[in-house]
Amino acid sequence: MTSYLVKGGNKLSGRVNISGSKNAALGVLAAAMAVDGPSVIENIPQVIDISLLLDIFRDLGAEVEMVGEDAVRIDPRTVTSSEALLESVRKLRGSYYLLGAFLGRFGKVRMYLPGGCDLGSRPIDLHIKGFESLGATFTMEENGVVSLEAKELKGASIFLDQVSVGATINIMLAAVHAKGMTVIDNAAREPHIVDVANFLNSAGANIRGAGTDVIRIEGSPHLAADMTYAIIPDQIETGTYMMMAPLTGGDITVENVIPTHLEPLSAKLREMGVTVEEGGDTIRCYMEPGAKLKATSFKTLPYPGFPTDLQPQAVVLLCGAEGTGRMIESIYENRFQYIDNLRRMGANIICSGKLAVVQGGNPLMGAPVEARDLRAGAAMVMAGLIAKGETKVQNVYPIQRGYENFVRKMRSLGADISVEGPEAVRPAW
Repeated sequence: MTSYLVKGGNKLSGRVNISGSKNAALGVLAAAMAVDGPSVIENIPQVIDISLLLDIFRDLGAEVEMVGEDAVRIDPRTVTSSEALLESVRKLRGSYYLLGAFLGRFGKVRMYLPGGCDLGSRPIDLHIKGFESLGATFTMEENGVVSLEAKELKGASIFLDQVSVGATINIMLAAVHAKGMTVIDNAAREPHIVDVANFLNSAGANIRGAGTDVIRIEGSPHLAADMTYAIIPDQIETGTYMMMAPLTGGDITVENVIPTHLEPLSAKLREMGVTVEEGGDTIRCYMEPGAKLKATSFKTLPYPGFPTDLQPQAVVLLCGAEGTGRMIESIYENRFQYIDNLRRMGANIICSGKLAVVQGGNPLMGAPVEARDLRAGAAMVMAGLIAKGETKVQNVYPIQRGYENFVRKMRSLGADISVEGPEAVRPAW
């Protein structure tokens, strides 16, 4: 088991280049399996989740070839089966996008229910409701196998009972091949949904309204790709490094970013007394001389609200602020499971249901903690940055799932972080 050893007390300063968005890449790569020709996807993050997905594509028969340091060429025309009964599918939540991709392309699909981080119940009922509205018949088979089949997919009006990124993308992937117009109402608006729509439109789809709560899709029987497309920067990786600057009293500039994607975080950082300077594709975060980090209140919401994937990192930031801060988690019911680790380090946090109350200013002490999930793992490393002594973050596999070159980037900013155990797993591209 690999661990990160973090020694606190260093100010993090410098410039860090942000990788492509993991969440966008999962959707766009799945979309590349829904079209009828090859495509080159650039700005792919070299993280485990993407490596797993590309391995699944290879095992299904697709031609997958690296054509650059961060680019991959995918040709799905060699995939002749709509079944994805692979054990690797169970390990990756994002593999469920193959439901929409294969249902649209083949008219049927069978695959295992996917896994992913344990953040509580994340059912796919909204996905299934959307597919059934398009004309598919759903069967839940033994051993967690999902089966969908349609004689013909037909456009429909679909209202999502709650905002869901996964359901919005999955329905889009199927609807691009449906006959007629599909309207998704109460659609999610996240930047990576826009990225998936832009990729599909570049392949010949007709999708309008992505980035708003109403998306209209005019189906097409044939989507010829044969194109090159670049993934957007990762807003969650960006936000993680942005918060490390005020947390440690440093000065960090994140590069290769889209500042508007970080507006919910930038606004909160300014409330806390942080200076946030935005450039064309950069954001600089630091504390003015004499300024103090002040507590505030957060509530996670679907985009353009504050992202749930930045919630654990923001709670650590509140631990280093003056005063009482509050975090309301409105998306996932199990996202506070990491807080026991922070308490072990000396944090004063009281939880009640979806609310965490953080009394900032308590000194943190290094301790053995665990990366309970991807974002909580990054938060534990952040806590180690301000703790006295050494913090051992154990089982860092979840961090490797979503942060490219995490240790190298941290060291470049001045963090005292080392790896214990087997070397960090690198994608086998």
